Amino acid sequence: MDLQKQTAPAAATELRASDADRDRIADILRDALAEGRLTADEHAERVEGVLAAKTVGELEVFIRDLPAAHARRAPHVPVPARPALEATPLDPDDNVVAVFSSAVRKGRWRAGRRIHAYAVFGSVEIDLSEALFEYQQVVIRAISLFGSVEVRVPENVSLRGAGGGVLGSFEVDHLDAAEPQAPVVHVDGWAVLGSIEARPKRGRLVADILDRVQRHLDKGAKGLRKHSDR
Repeated sequence: MDLQKQTAPAAATELRASDADRDRIADILRDALAEGRLTADEHAERVEGVLAAKTVGELEVFIRDLPAAHARRAPHVPVPARPALEATPLDPDDNVVAVFSSAVRKGRWRAGRRIHAYAVFGSVEIDLSEALFEYQQVVIRAISLFGSVEVRVPENVSLRGAGGGVLGSFEVDHLDAAEPQAPVVHVDGWAVLGSIEARPKRGRLVADILDRVQRHLDKGAKGLRKHSDR
């Protein structure tokens, strides 16, 4: 019986991590950066590790020295379920696909938390220079097969990349924003006999970073107050 209790947690840490698991850890790291517990370099290094992590156990390593990791172990207090009509669905992933064709996403559009780009004998262009950022962490997962994926971001966001090429090219110009609350765009993917490229677009800036973050915090606080009043 004791052996089962000891091995159960280990088995849980070996579970494959989902995108939702990675988003949860990324949110904790973002809060730690805002509180001054992590430097900008430490935050960037850990977020890159989170994107590359394969299991739940690998994710936990990046927050084990943060208070949020210990708070999550507190006894769970059941909360009454919200009515189905008030439930807020998760934002769906945004897919940009080009098969023997071209696909372009540009102008004033809302960038979701995750964007999937697939170029198969075609070209995909994702231009975030005028996009509305509703999340601080935006992940673009790109696959290029005999095609090209081109990503452009404003100059005052952070840009990260993790991927490679097989007889192809994967090029991401890493960029560090001066503002800690600025959006962070992660480009993750593989180019097979194709190309993936991510660079800042000169002269383009996200002008409402602080206002956007404050509105997000106010909205979250309002939701918590509304929930506690029930």
